Amino acid sequence: MNSEDAGRLATVINAIGTDGIGAAIDAALASVVDFDMSCTYLFRFNQPALLLHDGYRQRVTERTLKAYLRGGYLLDPFYVACTNNHPAGLWRMSELAPDSFFASGFSISRDIHPCVSSHHGSLIEEVGFIVPTGSRSALVHSVMRGLDHGAFQPAELERLAALAPIIESVFGQHLRLRHADALLEQQSVEGELEDAFVEILQGQLTETQRHVAKLILQGHSSQSIASTLGISEGTVKVHRHNICQRLGIASNAELLRLFINYLVKQG
Repeated sequence: MNSEDAGRLATVINAIGTDGIGAAIDAALASVVDFDMSCTYLFRFNQPALLLHDGYRQRVTERTLKAYLRGGYLLDPFYVACTNNHPAGLWRMSELAPDSFFASGFSISRDIHPCVSSHHGSLIEEVGFIVPTGSRSALVHSVMRGLDHGAFQPAELERLAALAPIIESVFGQHLRLRHADALLEQQSVEGELEDAFVEILQGQLTETQRHVAKLILQGHSSQSIASTLGISEGTVKVHRHNICQRLGIASNAELLRLFINYLVKQG
């Protein structure tokens, strides 16, 4: 470790427990790889997402960020991974995303997806450090790069991954000092459907239909939904049809629009 690395590490340590922790982490990571934006969220099952560090550099509108925090995060692969007890470490979003995610409305929606609302459009890559904080909860610190600057290369990801134990230790201590109350606010983790989905879909669907709708919105294909729920693809198609009938819609795009409209109107 040279003197510059030691100085950056000292800055990170001194920032633990302060509002400057995210910026200090970013400064340290910037010496390892180039990136355009960053963010830190605490994700907990059936609890609101908490934005702990806004490193979007004013490239995300306040309207979009508010909609994401009101419920857009429910469709984020990092949120889903965290609330399903995904292992710690560095992960590409593409490794976590369902099979049809990048063809889904969320991945290209400027209304509720902060990365898409940047000047890069949807051509952006996100990698994130997952730091488990309890049952079905974890912190994620992500860095993002517009693909006009080139995707993260294997050597860059190796350098980032080598820092994962430090990131986990630093944020673990930070959460205990600054966000202990949030860690104690864990509700029962029973069940598979967040209350927000029930509210957004306005009770018009059965429990199973809401679960299928949730998976559709998160970017699962019929085949993936069938595998997740342990049912046949034919049954999934029946559920899709019934969901459209009950909600008065005709497509997945209209289902997403209902979801987005609810989030935007709450503001």
